[in-house]
Parts: sequence; C-alpha cells; structure tokens
Amino acid sequence: MKIAMIGTGYVGLVSGVCFSDFGHEVVCVDKDPAKIEMLERGEVPIYEPGLDALMAKNVAAGRLSFTLDLAQAIDGAEAIFIAVGTPTRRGDGHADLTYVMAAAEEIAQMAKDYVVIVTKSTVPVGTNRQVKQAVRKANPDLDFDVASNPEFLREGAAIDDFMKPDRVVVGVQSDRAADVMAEIYRPLFLRDFPIVTTDLESAEMIKYAANAFLATKITFINEIAALCERTGADIKQVSKGMGLDGRIGNKFLHAGPGYGGSCFPKDTKALARMGQDHAVPMQITETVIKVNEETKRRMIDKIFDLCDGSLNGKTVAVLGVTFKPNTDDMRDAPALTIVPALVGAGAKVRVTDPQGKHEGEALLPGVQWSVDAYKAVQNADLMVILTEWNEFRALDLKKVARRMATPRMADLRNIYSVKDAKRAGFVAYDSLGRPPFHADPN
Repeated sequence: MKIAMIGTGYVGLVSGVCFSDFGHEVVCVDKDPAKIEMLERGEVPIYEPGLDALMAKNVAAGRLSFTLDLAQAIDGAEAIFIAVGTPTRRGDGHADLTYVMAAAEEIAQMAKDYVVIVTKSTVPVGTNRQVKQAVRKANPDLDFDVASNPEFLREGAAIDDFMKPDRVVVGVQSDRAADVMAEIYRPLFLRDFPIVTTDLESAEMIKYAANAFLATKITFINEIAALCERTGADIKQVSKGMGLDGRIGNKFLHAGPGYGGSCFPKDTKALARMGQDHAVPMQITETVIKVNEETKRRMIDKIFDLCDGSLNGKTVAVLGVTFKPNTDDMRDAPALTIVPALVGAGAKVRVTDPQGKHEGEALLPGVQWSVDAYKAVQNADLMVILTEWNEFRALDLKKVARRMATPRMADLRNIYSVKDAKRAGFVAYDSLGRPPFHADPN
C-alpha cells in the first residue's frame, strides 16, 4: 500500500518510518526545504533513539522517500496522513487547526482517486468532521473518507510504542475506510495487538482523555509528595504502596518538578477549553494545569532554601534541561521556568544535558553550557538534578562533592537519597516527598 505522510515533525517522521518498516511504500512530504534536504542526506532532525538506523534501512529498501512535492506524494496513495502541528492557540487555549485545515484543502485540490484522509495530529473533538466538510467544499467530486488515528508515542520510546502498542485507535465512518485502516495496521493485528475501532468523535476524545488522566496522575503524586515533606512520610514508599494496587498501577507515580513536553501541557489546555465551549467544565483538568505550574515554582523555593534564601553570586550547576530523558525536546520543560528564575536571582548557572543544548541555547539565555556533570559542578555552590538522564543516575558523588565549593544537592527526580549524599560528603540535600538533610554548621 502507498501511504503519504504530510508533516515530518516528531509524529509524522516516526509514523512514516515505522509504516515503511511494516512493508508499505511511504512518501513523507514537508514544506521546509532544509528539513527535506536533511532527511534525504540520511540525517534525522530530531533525537529519537533508533530512528536514524530504522530510517536508513527503509530508505535503502526503497520503501521510504521524502519530497517537497505534495502532488507527487499523494499520487496513487490509498491513505494520506495529516501529521502537522496543532500548537496551543495564543490567548484562548484552543488547539490551532490552521495547518490541519490547510493540509486538508491542499489534498482535496490534488487528489484524484478514492483515498482515506487520516488525521494523525492531536485535534479537538469534531475536527475530523470539519476536515470532511473542508475537503468536500474544495473538491465536491472527490471520492474519499476521513479517519481519526491519534498517536500515543512517548518521546524516547516512540519506535517501541509504534511497533508494540498498548492499542491502536481508529475512528471511521464507513466500512470501506475501516478496511483500508485494517490493511495499514495488519502487521500489528496479526500479532494480536488491540485495534480499537470507533466513531470519529470517540477516537478524538480517547487521545485527550488518556493524556489528561496521565497528567493527573503525575500532578496527584506531586501534591502527595509536598504533603509527605510536611508529615515525614516517604513518597517513594507511598508510591510503591499505591502502585501495587492493580486498579492504580505504578506508572506515572514518580514525583518530579512537573510535567512538560509536546503533549500534556497542550492537550490538557485544549481539553479544558473544549469543556468550557460545551458548558461542561473540566474541573479536574483545570486544577491539574494550575497545580503543575505551582509545582514548578515550588522547586524554585527548594533551591533557594538550600542556599539559605539567596542565590546572588552563587554558582548553580543544573543537570538536565529537556522535559524528560532520551529526547532533545524542551517544550514546556520545567527547566524553562526554573533556570530563568535562578539567573534572575543573580546566580551563575551552568547547564549540562546530553541532547538539550541544540534547543536550549536559544531558550535559556544567560547560562553557561558544560560538556558533562563533573565540569558543571566545578566550584559550584549547588547541584540541581532536573532531568533523570542515565548519565546522572550513576554519578561518583564523592568526586562531585570534592569538586564543589559547597556540596549541596537539589535532587528533583529522587535519584539519590540522604544516605547517598551524607556518605559522599554533601552538607545539604533535598529531594521530593522525603525529609531533607542539612549538616549542622556547628
């Protein structure tokens, strides 16, 4: 089957590469000449483990290609996926559908034979019906169907998520469209991965409901962590005890500095806005958004407390600025709230991140970049762990403490413990949901 993938961002590129690995002929199209040139050279514009090798394999096999020419991409395609950006619209929280609708109209003008137009982008409920109306208006004679096929890819584990999904969600209006989508995902069906076929609106809602629920779990455990700090409970033990309940599960119960990334912030805001538009307020989701921002600010207070209330003139080493490990994505990362606050308070901030510098240099002005953690902590007054990269999970803490002017640690991912910090020679250590440690100066 020939598939056209419109958009070579994170979702479009990962999906296109993986579909080609299923054996389909996939043409990825984008309006950015620099990006297409880069892909044609075999270079991947995003960091995603394993994607470069899988892309090279399928290009070499003749199943995967890249072009600026939309007409060429959709010629003979049985399915055309729209995988363009739907950023939060400035001012009102709605998902911006400008790129989705523009892609739909261009498809309508160029398509000739029956085709299924599939929305892969995350879009509000009702968008696929709008796509259908836009296509029909632009080309009344075109024989087509629309389908909703939301993505559930975790950055850093996207290939596994695509090849071994918890489920594939497909929203359709006709048996003909359902048959095309079934053929596309046949390799997964044959391996008994669940394919959930629904109506358009249900497929659209599943995506938002799932992401809002996961964001709620993260925010809930962060609130419990704050309470643990006041009561003497240990959030790691609390999370473990909760997670062993099969009704709750242990995923997304790790206390941290707040969620970020390309999905949760955008999708929770869009769901809250949908609720307002339909007079059904999403009160839990609205609270999640509010508490997540407060969590980031609480991290700043922790850092100040470790430095006796003042950062002016102090050197702070920040380990990790991407919103999570194994990605270069800085979108809505807690670092974008926390690091500027440190700089604004007069601190000299050194930053290190295995993949974050490319985006972070422009987003975090006024910081100095270091090649690794040991360089970053040299003569520092405080070390802050913001992203739990593997490189930061196995630091030689004694070596770190010896290099620091004043060995203090804000462990905002609970990688280490008070015992680890004391043994290494730290004079102060604080984490989330656990009692802190401050050495008696006397």
